[in-house]
Amino acid sequence: MNSRPMPCSQEELGSLFLFEKLAPDQIDRLCREGRVEAFEPGPVYAEGDPATCFYVLLEGTLVLSRRIGDYDVEINRSSSRGVYAGAFQAYLGDRMRQVYNSSLSVIAPTRFFVLPAESFAAIMREWFPMAVHLLEGLFFGAKSTQEAVGQRERLLALGSLSAGLTHELNNPAAAAVCATSALRERVAGMRHKLGMLAAGPYRRDSLETLIEVQERTAERVAKATTLTPLEASDREDALADWLDDHGIGDGWQLAPTFVQAGLDTDWLDQVAATVDRDSLEGAMRWLNYTVETELLMNEIEDSTTRVSALVTAAKQYSQLDRAPHQVSDVHELLDSTLLMVSAKIGPHITVVKDYDRTLPKIPAYPGELNQVWTNLIDNAVSAMNSTGTEGTLTVRTAREGELLLVEFRDTGPGIPEEISDRVFDPFFTTKPVGEGTGLGLDISWRIVVHKHNGDLRFHSVPGDTRFQVRLPLAVAETRPPQEPS
Repeated sequence: MNSRPMPCSQEELGSLFLFEKLAPDQIDRLCREGRVEAFEPGPVYAEGDPATCFYVLLEGTLVLSRRIGDYDVEINRSSSRGVYAGAFQAYLGDRMRQVYNSSLSVIAPTRFFVLPAESFAAIMREWFPMAVHLLEGLFFGAKSTQEAVGQRERLLALGSLSAGLTHELNNPAAAAVCATSALRERVAGMRHKLGMLAAGPYRRDSLETLIEVQERTAERVAKATTLTPLEASDREDALADWLDDHGIGDGWQLAPTFVQAGLDTDWLDQVAATVDRDSLEGAMRWLNYTVETELLMNEIEDSTTRVSALVTAAKQYSQLDRAPHQVSDVHELLDSTLLMVSAKIGPHITVVKDYDRTLPKIPAYPGELNQVWTNLIDNAVSAMNSTGTEGTLTVRTAREGELLLVEFRDTGPGIPEEISDRVFDPFFTTKPVGEGTGLGLDISWRIVVHKHNGDLRFHSVPGDTRFQVRLPLAVAETRPPQEPS
């Protein structure tokens, strides 16, 4: 800091809008307890340093900036006499950590009136006791309101996710219940058919052959490949013709099940070659029960696996069993969030994952990052839904130097230029009444910037809107919560 002291002029101080209503003895006290300093172009103080002084511009040009990731972002530039910066919240005392919440520099020879933070706090309390009480009330009241509304925003998101999760769980659970009921019927049929086989004219070696064919058929079911609708239809016709040719009635009913199991006419020829002609129909119907039973068990397994995956995703998303801050795989967080909001995304939106799987894990608050992903995905989906057409959501990860990039790209109508500078403002929303609080992006910005020392920004044109989150790859000291200056 390159500065030099200069005389303090009571007349000059009294001409500033901050001090124009003060009495001469009050102006005199300001000059006695404060000082005038001249600064050459360069830094005055740095963001995060102890807030020791209150600065009032007398002459020159000041620039205020904030650190976002690896960049210093200018937030204000002024040459207006009387603008102030620094320890202007010193009157709050130790109820708030007294650090500079931005960096101050000058770009031309500049003079400031500089008042120590202790003097500023004492003068505020002595000269404006009622104003101080009002300011304290406004500051802490606004902070409490913001926390309460932020909690409400999280609860609304949780309610939406819970509804979606319930819907997602209900589908596989209902499928498992239905398959279990059908399986019970098939097993009962198998018991009946087994009794008929045992009472029939089957020799022991024929039954052993039938059991062997049953085992090989079950193995074939497990390896069945998915056919196109045309391929499946052609194979069903071929199997139905084969069954009719071999004197098996209602072959058209058995054919779809055999096709689903991956059986073809060559396989049926092998079966026919191993059993007597008189036993063929019984063998085919026995194999039909076997195939249906295997397919139903596969369906139950798929459904319960889906339920288990949803429960695992819910745990991953909520981080209920994890420490608040930990080294996390960002792709696991993204996948769990996408699964949790899949019901809201719907079938008309295609999700593309463009992940760089070589990226390392990062130090983070994973539960809060999941909230960021949810907010950004929700906004993207809402934007695409507003067009009434199909859309694409692309989630991309990449490395940018010492930062990890997570990008959410949608094909919606874009953000109008006239509101682009307001999207991160608290309570600003373009959603219909009752569908948004306008805090999603504000909360996301605070989580990314304040809690993770990262960066959140966007680029938008019609058909291509990208919200980009950049997070440090290495551990960094987390900033304390700050309020905009």
